[in-house]
Amino acid sequence: MKPRTAVFDGWFSLDEREPHLLGTRCCKCGTYYFPKLNSFCRNPDCDSDRFEETPLSRTGKLWSYTNASYQPPEPFVSPDPFVPFAIAAVELERERMVVLGQVTSGTGVDALKVGMTMELALETLFEDDKGEKLVWKWRPVTGAAA
Repeated sequence: MKPRTAVFDGWFSLDEREPHLLGTRCCKCGTYYFPKLNSFCRNPDCDSDRFEETPLSRTGKLWSYTNASYQPPEPFVSPDPFVPFAIAAVELERERMVVLGQVTSGTGVDALKVGMTMELALETLFEDDKGEKLVWKWRPVTGAAA
């Protein structure tokens, strides 16, 4: 079995059963950031420069979505031949911030509805001689009410 590593090191956990995006939270005002922020709080009412790393919510509500019908340019790695895919904007349950990501393979825009519950999943983006490179994606939660 080839090693499985993240495409973006430190952006998400590699727990395949319950993956989490990894963000930061301002120690003073509680504002969340993804990707991680460690310089200064962007909240205009806060002057802090202290952050704690935190796992972000695994679930949220579908805020918007679209279909990527064109092949993205490099450095994005896409299958050959290119297969269109859905992109979701999901508002995280606890943090109330919107995070974009692809939707899991085999789930098209026809299966998506604004307000539906989505959960984080890991999928292989590409594989080479060194191993599999994983990326986070959004997956509809079956049976969840919108």
